[in-house]
Amino acid sequence: MLDKKQLIVPLAIATIVMAGIVGWEINKRMSVNTAITSQPSPGVTKEQNLTSEIAKSQNSIVEKIAKEVTVRVFTESVPGSGAIVFQQSKGRQGNIYSVLTCQHVIADSKKGVYRVLLPDGKIYPARVKSTPKLKGLDLAIIEFDSDTIYRVAKLGKSDRLGTNTSVYAAGFPNHHVVNSAQIEDTSDWGLHAFRVTTGKVGSISPQQLPDGYSLGYTNEVASGMSGGPVFNDRGELIGINGRLKYPVEGIDAFVYADGTKPSIEVFQQMEALSWAIPIATYQQSFNK
Repeated sequence: MLDKKQLIVPLAIATIVMAGIVGWEINKRMSVNTAITSQPSPGVTKEQNLTSEIAKSQNSIVEKIAKEVTVRVFTESVPGSGAIVFQQSKGRQGNIYSVLTCQHVIADSKKGVYRVLLPDGKIYPARVKSTPKLKGLDLAIIEFDSDTIYRVAKLGKSDRLGTNTSVYAAGFPNHHVVNSAQIEDTSDWGLHAFRVTTGKVGSISPQQLPDGYSLGYTNEVASGMSGGPVFNDRGELIGINGRLKYPVEGIDAFVYADGTKPSIEVFQQMEALSWAIPIATYQQSFNK
């Protein structure tokens, strides 16, 4: 019969062997689990990842274009925004640039004093260009002179837009909400006030609303972004911002050109959208 000392050695050896086997098995399973968890989640396909990357790339491209063609318009009252739409060379005397904005942005400047903040931070004096063909539309053109070469917005096909099409609204909000008790004025923020919001076309009104508005979109647009550009996903200018969501006038803000009003159901859909004047309306006014 074996004594206790004779039993201790075999038991110790067996314990070491078992511990080694268990440890090997654990390491093996951990390796397998690691390999499994390092694989892409079966819930996200390569196509979905690619679509996401394409969307990010498009956003980046459009935002870059927006920064290069959007200007801030300073008036004697409340600032607004605008888009550079034309350049005319004066030879050695530099260039004349045309900025498309909203009529209501410049309307309250009694002395006709205007300034524009450009994407490089420079500020130029500006003047209103007489445009009788824009009568009846909430659109205006102001001009400034500069030796610097600035990008000019490419006009898109706003008449080819469909609902749920992605759009981008750009401009300079006049206020920044810090919290529920604090709102900051952005008049002296310079280019830091610039903003681009994303959304989709929510409505294309079959009849024009007052002042030429007919393009509704889900983007958030703030006071100060009036006159700013609306782009498609190729960075082409397809509209001019001008009307905010939920106007205080209620349904009276949506009276059609023929004097009729939308149904309550349609009105509720319309008031939840921001509104722009399609660039096609601007173009058609010069073809009359």
